[in-house]
Amino acid sequence: MANVFDYLYWRGDLTFAQAPFNEVDSLILCRLSYIRFDAVLSGDFACGITLSQAAQSCRALLEAQPSYFLYPQPEDEKLLNTLAACGRFKDILLSGYVNQTDPVQEKQFAALTAQLCPALFYIAYRGTDNTLVGWKEDFNLTFQSTIPAQREALAYLEKAAARPGSFFVGGHSKGGNLAVYASARCSLPVQNKILDVYNHDGPGFAAELLAEDCFKRICERIHTYIPQSSVVGLLLEHEERFIVIHSTGTGLMQHDLYSWEIGPHGFVPVRALTGSSQFIDRTLKQWLAETDPSIREAFIDGIYESVTTTGAKTLPELYRRKNAVQLIKSLRHLDETSRKAVIQALELLLRSARKAIPAVFKGRRGRAAAAGTQPMPEEPTEAGLPDDSVCTPQ
Repeated sequence: MANVFDYLYWRGDLTFAQAPFNEVDSLILCRLSYIRFDAVLSGDFACGITLSQAAQSCRALLEAQPSYFLYPQPEDEKLLNTLAACGRFKDILLSGYVNQTDPVQEKQFAALTAQLCPALFYIAYRGTDNTLVGWKEDFNLTFQSTIPAQREALAYLEKAAARPGSFFVGGHSKGGNLAVYASARCSLPVQNKILDVYNHDGPGFAAELLAEDCFKRICERIHTYIPQSSVVGLLLEHEERFIVIHSTGTGLMQHDLYSWEIGPHGFVPVRALTGSSQFIDRTLKQWLAETDPSIREAFIDGIYESVTTTGAKTLPELYRRKNAVQLIKSLRHLDETSRKAVIQALELLLRSARKAIPAVFKGRRGRAAAAGTQPMPEEPTEAGLPDDSVCTPQ
């Protein structure tokens, strides 16, 4: 099935003047933000280089230092080189690159700005990388009203949008959350410059934040896309509607942008979320509703404390056998307060799962009865977007 590389083969020769910016272009720039441009791009918005120059610098860097960590996924190198060879992207200017990780603040933040045309820009926020502190910051969303990366994203947008022009803002995973947060909380003059906000499978927010007027002003400009078995994109609450699209991945691997299917006119939609996605969504929302924030905080801090005792700083390091063994040992030796919090939180999570099962199966049976069929796995459709594939979160 077609993905971003097929899209670049089909449309890569068309400039943004010939074919307007769309959600697949947004997806591509979001993935570009994951590349480690630390030695290539400047943090100065006035010192941009073309994407083709950035690709050339990356190739030279790897020739000089073959072990240099540039590409989080193998496909990223192919993506950068493909973009550098196609007319649509090769001459866009990249600038304003930042990459911050702070274990003390529990912060992981990265972003870059792409100048598409003289007065048209795209601000791309990186999602969670493979650092443990990055994942810890994600989980902090369940009990903190604002996380450090959101504050950084807001400051970044205000600075990037100080120049004349119009802006698209977007991100994947946590980057999508940052894009929505910054676009909602920015000053009104900056918000008026924003054309559209793209959230690619990013988590939502606490309900009280969504009730603020600043979120309501930007809501109609937010475009949210989630795969049919989404987990991350359904976390917390969303004010905006979202579109369910087809991924060729399995389970959590659908979060991978390279697995998203693309047709001639954009993402390929599906009729609805899978039953497993609805089950996880209901379970987590029930758990968040029934669990006091202090319990969530103690639970997440307890798990993170055990993880950090292994000495691992990234997920691949944590998966090493000696670290996995150390993690199990450290979980057994949590202090009494942390251990009780972990047990209580897990008990509430299991209770929420039991409550979610009847609701999900009732919904599937109801849809099947109305159609006069047995429940079947959802399949992608090329015929357009059915009414029930544009969903408002419950």
